[in-house]
Amino acid sequence: MRKLFMGCMIFATCLVVPQVHAQSLKDILNRENVEKAVNTLTQKNTASMEGSWTYTGSAIQFESDNVLKNAGGSLAASAITNKLDEQLERLGIKEGEFSFTFQADSSFVTRLGKKELKGTYIYNAENEQAELRFSRLLKLNTSINCTSSELQMLFNVDKLLDLITFISSKSNSSALQGISALTDSYNGMLLGFALKKDE
Repeated sequence: MRKLFMGCMIFATCLVVPQVHAQSLKDILNRENVEKAVNTLTQKNTASMEGSWTYTGSAIQFESDNVLKNAGGSLAASAITNKLDEQLERLGIKEGEFSFTFQADSSFVTRLGKKELKGTYIYNAENEQAELRFSRLLKLNTSINCTSSELQMLFNVDKLLDLITFISSKSNSSALQGISALTDSYNGMLLGFALKKDE
């Protein structure tokens, strides 16, 4: 029974992890790839948000897979990600300069450059949602895609703009308008941050 399960897991890993460029069986069976396969097959997230996470770039997700099935869907996703990276960088959100640290006591700290903001969070692993609260000033809901080493925090565009305006000391209205304009052509698109767990 266990051999059958492992065989299914290896096969599923090969199918559901399209970004893997494995050179060996060891690469296929690494913890990250197996975790992604299990999350996809069980439709449950097995990882915790706890820890320190550093921004590596923007993240997008379409609520409907139909967008990506179109011939230009993945090209559109790539173009949107590049544009979002560009707009976020104009606001000071760039790789290595922006981070979140989530504690077991439901508190968190976000840092942008030298600016530090504290808050609390509630994480619901069942529906992969988190609620972030910055004191009484700002409350946001975010979709969470989490593995042991990668975290995506995805927001509706208006909530992302609220967060960026709140944490960024730069109020660049053209950059904010640029982010908002990215979603005009697509309904049901979530935008946010891709983060990597600190060692």
